[in-house]
Amino acid sequence: MSRVVVTGGAGFVGSHLCGALLARGDEVLCIDNLSTGSSGNVDRLTAHEQFAFVRADVSEGLHVEGRVDAVAHLACPASPLDYLRMPLETLAVGSRGTEWALQLAEHHGCRFLLASTSEVYGDPTVHPQPESYWGNVNPIGPRSVYDESKRFAEALTMAHHRALGANVGIVRIFNTYGPQMRIGDGRIVSNFVTQALSHRPLTVYGDGSQTRSICHVDDLVRGLVAMLDSTHTGPLNLGNPTELSVLELARMILALTGADVEIVHRPLPEDDPARRRPDVTQARRALGWQPTISPEEGLRRTIDWFRTQVEIVAQ
Repeated sequence: MSRVVVTGGAGFVGSHLCGALLARGDEVLCIDNLSTGSSGNVDRLTAHEQFAFVRADVSEGLHVEGRVDAVAHLACPASPLDYLRMPLETLAVGSRGTEWALQLAEHHGCRFLLASTSEVYGDPTVHPQPESYWGNVNPIGPRSVYDESKRFAEALTMAHHRALGANVGIVRIFNTYGPQMRIGDGRIVSNFVTQALSHRPLTVYGDGSQTRSICHVDDLVRGLVAMLDSTHTGPLNLGNPTELSVLELARMILALTGADVEIVHRPLPEDDPARRRPDVTQARRALGWQPTISPEEGLRRTIDWFRTQVEIVAQ
């Protein structure tokens, strides 16, 4: 049994990771300031004797009593709505928050996992995106507060690895979806599903030809756990290489929900990537990992969960 500290553990992905670690017998200390996470995401875990929750901002420090066997650093706003609303906080958690999390892992001589993002590739000119690609990022655009905070977090993590011998692993997470997504969080799947179930038009930005590759959260978490258990440094892409246009995704959700609503188009946001698809060859080789849940099956599960949310009815 290990004791794992999960920063951002009350977020969408973080709460699923906490659940997976508990399910295999680990002790979990979840730390979250609830700026974008929710205590509701971990309510089901609080009865578990091996789970503890601390409300705190890791950008201001990270002090943990007792032993620590691994640190998984997931704290960071991940939705465009959130990081554009909290630009300074996003940069702070990518810089100071990552530094505190690294220092905690180094103090205990344990494994450190950084949850980075496919956004480090920006609007990619290489397709699909391998880990060797350095990206095409606008460092002063509105999305840079997220893109550059993660790029800096990767640089900081590798500097600690090279200079101090820190045991680190970096994963680059591509578009992820599933139960416990926050309604109205601005991400493509939650937006489309919420709109469809509330019988509103689906909003597509641009002409809808831009592509995304969506990975179910259960597949992603398997990859996170495998990376946490490994000695691989990375970075490794974690995502589903099945590529869909935004219009294809919208139509698939309409078909799965049975919603009879139209698709409306709005102007494309600045620096929105035209194509996004992970090359997961390295994750297959290093971790024996690959996604197994198809977009259709994953979306069915996600839609079933969204149907249980009373907020849908009110919208």
